[in-house]
Amino acid sequence: MKMKIAQNFQEMFLKIVLDRVEFSSGQIALGKDTSSIQHNNSLSYLLLPLKQHNCSNNNNKLVVDWATMRHCLLSPIFGNANSLFWRNRITNGNSLKMKDGEYRKHDVVGSLIYTPHNGIFFFVDDILYELNATSQLESSTYAEHFKERFKIELSHPEQPLLKVKQLFNVHNLLLNRNKDKKEARELTEHFVELPPELCCVKILGFSKDIGSSLSLLPSFMHRLENLLVAFELKHLMLSSFAEASLVRAECILEALTTEKCMERLSLERFEVLGDAFLKYVVGRHSFISFEGLDEGKLTWRRSCIVNNFNLYVLAIKKDLQIFIREPFEPSQFFALGHPCTKFCTKDNESILHPRKYKTHSNSSCENLELATGGRCTRAHRWLHGKTIADMVEALVGVFLVESGFKAAFAFLRWIGIEIDFKISDYEMACNLSYNNLSLEESMNIDALEETIGHEFRFKGLLMEALIHPSYNKHSGGCYQRLEFLGDAVLEYLITSYLFSVYPDLKPGQMTDLRSIAVNNTSLAHVAVRRALHKHLVKDSNGLTTAVNKFEQYVGLPDPEKELVEEPACPKVLGDVVESCVGAVLLDTGLDLKQVWSLMLDLLAPALSFSDMQINSLRELRELCQSSNFELRLPDPVKMLEVYNVNVEVGIPGNYLTFKATNRSSKAARKVAAQKALLKLKALGHNHKNKTLEEILRTTPKQKAKLIGFDEEPLVIETYSSPITDEFAKLSIKEVKPDVKFKSTSENGDCCSALIGSAVEGKADFNLKNGLTGERVAVVGRGELNGASNIHINTGNHEETGLITCKTSRSQLFEICAACFWNKPIFECCKREGSAHQPLFTFKVTVQVQGAKPTCIESVGYPKAQKKAAQESAAEGAVWCLKHLGYTLNSKT
Repeated sequence: MKMKIAQNFQEMFLKIVLDRVEFSSGQIALGKDTSSIQHNNSLSYLLLPLKQHNCSNNNNKLVVDWATMRHCLLSPIFGNANSLFWRNRITNGNSLKMKDGEYRKHDVVGSLIYTPHNGIFFFVDDILYELNATSQLESSTYAEHFKERFKIELSHPEQPLLKVKQLFNVHNLLLNRNKDKKEARELTEHFVELPPELCCVKILGFSKDIGSSLSLLPSFMHRLENLLVAFELKHLMLSSFAEASLVRAECILEALTTEKCMERLSLERFEVLGDAFLKYVVGRHSFISFEGLDEGKLTWRRSCIVNNFNLYVLAIKKDLQIFIREPFEPSQFFALGHPCTKFCTKDNESILHPRKYKTHSNSSCENLELATGGRCTRAHRWLHGKTIADMVEALVGVFLVESGFKAAFAFLRWIGIEIDFKISDYEMACNLSYNNLSLEESMNIDALEETIGHEFRFKGLLMEALIHPSYNKHSGGCYQRLEFLGDAVLEYLITSYLFSVYPDLKPGQMTDLRSIAVNNTSLAHVAVRRALHKHLVKDSNGLTTAVNKFEQYVGLPDPEKELVEEPACPKVLGDVVESCVGAVLLDTGLDLKQVWSLMLDLLAPALSFSDMQINSLRELRELCQSSNFELRLPDPVKMLEVYNVNVEVGIPGNYLTFKATNRSSKAARKVAAQKALLKLKALGHNHKNKTLEEILRTTPKQKAKLIGFDEEPLVIETYSSPITDEFAKLSIKEVKPDVKFKSTSENGDCCSALIGSAVEGKADFNLKNGLTGERVAVVGRGELNGASNIHINTGNHEETGLITCKTSRSQLFEICAACFWNKPIFECCKREGSAHQPLFTFKVTVQVQGAKPTCIESVGYPKAQKKAAQESAAEGAVWCLKHLGYTLNSKT
């Protein structure tokens, strides 16, 4: 019996606070709709009023207020016979004549009434015995007022007026209504007076206090449901990796709450941090694991992994989309007594939820947005694909803040993103820098290390960080790969700095500040200030001129800068700062703490944001949008070697044109936009919102913190031998032609060989390079006469000679030249892999001249770059010639 009362009471108050349409008419039957129980089992909970109960030991406890619920359910609107009994007991002087009959005064107070003449519900708070319809109000009586406005003539104007408060509409109380942190104003209740005879009694005992309490429940229950969803996701992840145990559910909820919810918490700040971290760890993995990929291919590979569509696909595989929180709409609050009426089946799903866009397997996230027909009994909803991707990045940010790198790594492995690399690959990445040591005498390493503030173990990394692609007169690489790595780590470090220092900044403001701190111009000033450009190794007169011109401009006093045209900023200057940061990261064993200290030192002036260079064109666009001005940007016109650029702004009553000229169209447009901003502000057209400078002046700052780093730095020996022990310990034995033999290394590896002259036929033996995993095939050998004295540098194995710090390909060419042989012939013997990521296998042929000419062929390991594949093939040929005794100390 009590369960029935509780269910009917919940159905009654949910109807009142959410829709109330049925209560404006006749009687209402409660408890007839069982669909809410049958189709909403997961939502079958009861929200009941409580009251304090005095116990014998003077301790109060809360108990269910069954008396209030029974009183409400005995109202006439529910067709209850007991309400007629109450009305028959009315005595003179104890009643009020209402529109729907006579009621006891005691029953009217604290009840819900309805005025049919204007369709409004009210709570009755009190009876005003001192006022009636004939009382004066602004020189007119109540009776005259109602007669004039509503064409109603009161029959009982002598009755006291009712003090009533209008029934409110339920709002989403989770909304952030205090975005600008203004002081909350004190709310006051608003009451009006009504003649009783205009009012119909709807629910007895349903006071404003009960109604106010019940109006909070939809928002409260939605937040509770969201927290339970966050706990559910935490439990799901905890069942797969233990690192999820340290993450708080409220932080997970923040990562699941979109900005569209307009609450005081959203995923956007965590998303900015997670996005930067994802780019860093995926970029780090790609750099170390794919030594053969250049900067462009590394960027492409990282983009394939961290782009929104891939994150969307990975999230869908884990069903993470079901946890995303959507904006709360009170009318869509469904519980026992207020069920969803949209019964969704396979037959009517397409009609109930019409799709706005069709999705394809290869579509981008921008094409994943779908229209919705509202929630249904199966809680279907459609989300933008980018929203799902943002949620993944936000969860990464949550793990970083709550538990550190290791927890974030565990989450990324769980979702399906590869971030682990082999230590041997890291060793190779460091050891390959050995090839840059040929430039040691032409670079002041000590001065460079003092400038950067780090003493390098792998000096070749520092050299590589300052070698421009135009310089190809050495055997090593250029700065582009290190720049790719440095750019990624700088983005994460700056994001970590802004996230920790400015906890109240919005994500968009953080992104703007990050762009200001690490844009190319800002980094170029760092390079000039630290004189890094003086150590740049390049072979381009045009680049040298551009760098010198920019250096001279930076050195000018500020008043003089205004009198000359700002030169274009050479991209190379910003690149070398990023490449130096990448070199330090590798050299320290990926120790972000050391790189963090370096970053704070290098970018200290930029991080003060004292002279912010905000994108003037973007600021102009925002100003025109906020003021409804027309903005036109005609195409630049090139005349001789300069661009003429116009920026046109249409304001009420005038059309303004601003012109600028520069060798760079982008720089010219920037100057024209600056002129437009100055003019508009002089005319009094300012931004309606605070500028970023104003926000920074007022926002609180905290201590800078490197977020999440808990890795142990990697430690390896400096410059391991590029040629492994397996190569070094194998020997060549003289045997008769066509006789098989075996050569066994100390570790038990066995290599078979069949040796014969070039005329009698070829056979091969395979050697495995343990460092790179390559298999080198050397084919054929005859009798060799006249050995040269050739030196092969093998890293830790010191040998005398003239060839040092050379690639195997360079060494091979020099050997052939010294011995007066024909040049080695490189041939691509195999191409495999996909069209966009091919692998090349090269073979090199060396004709050894002597009494019996011999042909040596070496087949390399498949590589993504042709140059790297040729190097792999040359390595085997050089090894073979070395062990045949060729050196450069004597002539052939």
